[in-house]
Amino acid sequence: MLQQDYEERVYAGVVGKIIGVYLGRPFEGWTNDRIERELGEIDYYVHDKLDVPLIVTDDDISGTFTFVRAFEDYGFDPQLTPAQIGRTWLNYLIENRTILWWGGLGNSTEHTAYMRLARGIEAPESGSMARNGKVVAEQIGAQIFIDGWAMIAPNDPERAADFAQRAARVSHDGEAVYGAQVLAAMESAAFSERDTNRLIDIGVSQIPDSSVLYRMIGDIRDWHAAHGDDWRATFEKIKENYGYDKYGGNCHMVPNHGLIIHSLLHGNDDFQRALKIVNTSGWDTDCNSGNLGCLLGIQLGLDGIDAGVDFRTPFSDICYLPSADSGGGVSDAATEAVRITRMGHELAGEAYDAPASRYHFRYPGSVQGFTGSECLVRNEVGPNGRCLGIHFDNPDGKSIRATTGTFLDSVETAKYFEGRGYALMSSPMVTSGQTVTAKVALAHNTSDLVEVAICIRVFNGEDQLVTLRDSATALSPGETAELEWTIPDVDGYPVAAVGVEVVAATTSGTLYLDELGWFGAPDVTLTRIPGRMWHRAWVNGVDQYFPRWPESFRLIQNTGTGLLLYGTRDWRDYRVKADVTPHLVRRTGLAARVQGMKRYYGLLLTDDGKLQLVRELDGTTVLAELHCDLELYHTYTFELAVEGKRISGSVDGLSITAEDDALSSGGIGLVVDEGRTASQKVVISPT
Repeated sequence: MLQQDYEERVYAGVVGKIIGVYLGRPFEGWTNDRIERELGEIDYYVHDKLDVPLIVTDDDISGTFTFVRAFEDYGFDPQLTPAQIGRTWLNYLIENRTILWWGGLGNSTEHTAYMRLARGIEAPESGSMARNGKVVAEQIGAQIFIDGWAMIAPNDPERAADFAQRAARVSHDGEAVYGAQVLAAMESAAFSERDTNRLIDIGVSQIPDSSVLYRMIGDIRDWHAAHGDDWRATFEKIKENYGYDKYGGNCHMVPNHGLIIHSLLHGNDDFQRALKIVNTSGWDTDCNSGNLGCLLGIQLGLDGIDAGVDFRTPFSDICYLPSADSGGGVSDAATEAVRITRMGHELAGEAYDAPASRYHFRYPGSVQGFTGSECLVRNEVGPNGRCLGIHFDNPDGKSIRATTGTFLDSVETAKYFEGRGYALMSSPMVTSGQTVTAKVALAHNTSDLVEVAICIRVFNGEDQLVTLRDSATALSPGETAELEWTIPDVDGYPVAAVGVEVVAATTSGTLYLDELGWFGAPDVTLTRIPGRMWHRAWVNGVDQYFPRWPESFRLIQNTGTGLLLYGTRDWRDYRVKADVTPHLVRRTGLAARVQGMKRYYGLLLTDDGKLQLVRELDGTTVLAELHCDLELYHTYTFELAVEGKRISGSVDGLSITAEDDALSSGGIGLVVDEGRTASQKVVISPT
């Protein structure tokens, strides 16, 4: 049976991971000498000293919380294979754009593995030493993505280590896999085990005693015993015996794993001290700090994270996960914790009381990205349980907002990340036609009647954010209300934030937000409009997509199948309609219930005279097929509808239907297979 505090410890592990990455990312790859000379000891965030954002796109975060989704995508199968995890890579990765460091064949281990997978070499061969060589196979990446596998298997270190090695072998081999197993076993055991030396015993029990890692961990324990609190003395011994000069490649597993063990031992069960040591030591700082932060978050819990400085407030739970899951690019620690917790319950065969809404505030301190305008927001206990407290003192009657991001917040944010290797591609989480719900309560200490409404922040034609809101509901002190608002037509502009607004109240008090979410199908028309954010609402999974062309969407795919993606995983029943003009193409059309690059239903016209309904899921399955000649340069009207297990499509009035229940939800996509197509307008509406 899962322990009572399992879910909260998962959340603490996720928060610890994010904190660790944000601490170490600004000076990734620096030596200890340079860090101490230019930054001093790293006992808090230093992004401001280096003029970079705190909240960043990073492979350590996006890979960790994306690749573990193989478990849910393959039906929570405890016998999940390396090959299935490899196919999950191909589904969520867009080459040169999402998740990984795309450093090239033989230079980036993960890019090398991706290229093997894309060419039909399945895992574990894709990451094998025999295929890629010892140095490439033993880099650090096997370890940095591994935390999720441990958190779905609490108090079961053998199972966690087994999941870890299956996942690691997609891209790595040898000592790299051993490092992943040690860390996963320690994190799994940390759900109950508080003794650090016992955790290390559990970790090393999972790997051969003939391995380099086994020997190194033993040495580090001896050095720690000899040097007491002098972590620098132990660090010098690690550099001398297991430093970067002893191993090839860019970020080898052995030295960096050594720093995790070193900092864990010298950290003395102090979250801030341990992260200070691992970051000040240098090398692959964001990777090492992220793994250690997750382990300590699980072991010490939220109280341990909060025992020193305030690490949590500056990032307010927010993390970025750009992938081919188009609506998942902007996320938060609570959302990822819920996903992992659900997987843990499925693996344990236990029911999970999941939150009813996306924003629920059930974890102490969690604000899920909410910030206040003219007010203070914080997690607290209200009249209906844990919630977001919105505190205001407003004698001038200004409108007061508390909102959280559902999309990129500015052109500048988008452009910043586009130039730094990990673009922040994402579709809006919520759009016109969907209904937003919020449960609110007004505190008894509020001095007067207050009007409250659901609100959104949406881009306009000048790429500026404007606020729209529903008509207000009047609340008396102590009153609870359930608000509901269907988002009106916003001319296709992306909705960047959602929340609640206290409307023109000339009083002080507290509004409690218990939960906020949305439901229903979108009702939106997508085409070229003024500004630059409309085309950034699409996740680019084609070789070339140039908004500067005369068409709203010109797609070019040189090899294989590309998709231009829009929408979120929670869309279920809807229809999508678009004009499609093939210029030169092998297949083209529309996709619905898209869950990545390799999971969707497609309505496709082919160059060998076929109209097909296909299911893309571990390969292509033709569900229905008719004869229909493809005429280049002719503009076709495609329409595809999904309702329950019924899939129906038409092209210029020629209809085709099928039934299938493999995919129940997902966004939409424009599909191009080897060639060029264009579309002017895409309309998504309820069935």
